[in-house]
Amino acid sequence: MSTIPAALHVPELADEPGLVHGFSTVALGSVGLKHAPDPSPVLASRRAFAGVLGLDGAVLTTVGSVHSAAVARVDKPVDSVDDVDALITDRSDVALFATYADCYPIVLWDPEKKVAGLVHAGWRGTRAGVATAAVSFMEDEYGCRHVRAGIGPGICGRCYEVGEDVAEQFDQRFLAPGTGGRFLLDLAAANRVQLEDAGVKPVYDIGICTKEHYLFPSHRRHPDGTRFGAIVALR
Repeated sequence: MSTIPAALHVPELADEPGLVHGFSTVALGSVGLKHAPDPSPVLASRRAFAGVLGLDGAVLTTVGSVHSAAVARVDKPVDSVDDVDALITDRSDVALFATYADCYPIVLWDPEKKVAGLVHAGWRGTRAGVATAAVSFMEDEYGCRHVRAGIGPGICGRCYEVGEDVAEQFDQRFLAPGTGGRFLLDLAAANRVQLEDAGVKPVYDIGICTKEHYLFPSHRRHPDGTRFGAIVALR
């Protein structure tokens, strides 16, 4: 049996000078505190994840993840920024962090301005346009004009079945027939279009479905509260 990697990257962004990013796998255990009976192993997993990315001892500034389109600027390390779903920074002492279990992490990067961002995009955030809001924020706050994006692991359009109440909030091009009158929703495609419409190019996609692959926890596969993490930082 092959060894499970501790973290994966969007391949096309892995060698970007100045950018650090990664997605923790099940090899590091759960990094989600919300449903953890004991915080100690979770915090240890978070420290190990940071270490794997060469960020030993970093304070992880956590995205509050409220399924909105709110974005915040981070100019110094803090434990968390509540009530937002995207964080942006140009500081090398800041490490952005969020947890996921089917929602999509999106890495944003402007190599010219040396500005990076991390987005948490579930169906509500995607419907609200969180990816678009984050790119606009980078343009307005930092003057970014050359943003690249990487879409991380999330539940794919073959697996993400939703009811009509959710489906009717999305463009038909992101939907396919499901079972029993339900619909399959392609969140990755919806976010890609948002990013491209916002002028982001290129948009890369790691192409890994959390429900189909064993490398990442999936709420739809096992709703046990386990989470994987994404880190975005500068060096």
